[in-house]
Amino acid sequence: MKIEDVLLKLASDAIESEFNDNISIDSSLKEQFSILKEQRATFVTLYLEKKLRGCVGSLNAYQSLFDDIISNARAAAFSDLRFNRLSFEEFINLEIEISILTPAEKLIYNDFEELKQKLIPNKHGVILELDGKKATFLPQVWEQLPNFEEFISHLCKKAGLNPNKLSGYPKIQIYEVQKIKKS
Repeated sequence: MKIEDVLLKLASDAIESEFNDNISIDSSLKEQFSILKEQRATFVTLYLEKKLRGCVGSLNAYQSLFDDIISNARAAAFSDLRFNRLSFEEFINLEIEISILTPAEKLIYNDFEELKQKLIPNKHGVILELDGKKATFLPQVWEQLPNFEEFISHLCKKAGLNPNKLSGYPKIQIYEVQKIKKS
């Protein structure tokens, strides 16, 4: 079995185990796949009929890949405040996407024009932070917001900042992801 299939099954089992007591998570997988023991940060994104149904993740690696996928899969299904708890009927038709993040790196820039030149759409995930407020977009968000100005504007709004009245230049960190998806 390929590691991608193992990770997707792990996320799926983590969600399904909430509905079915007969589903258990196979912790012996950690012995078969050493990567599952590594501290990694992940996001688990759920889609239903090609529409976002939940997305929760970790920006910093603080637990094993195994545990991070389990906790983020369950949180995306049952604790994303933008949605009601996932139902079993929805689970049956769910698409699961896992993003494994590289460690974030601070991006140095002097103005938004330079930032625009340094950010690479569809490659860079972006963490924006200013005035104690913080938000991130995974690299996949560039698919919906391919224009730099739109991307940054929506990211500011997600952080609770008015993109037209920023108190200064936000701290920007970038990361990349390994994306794993199967319907």
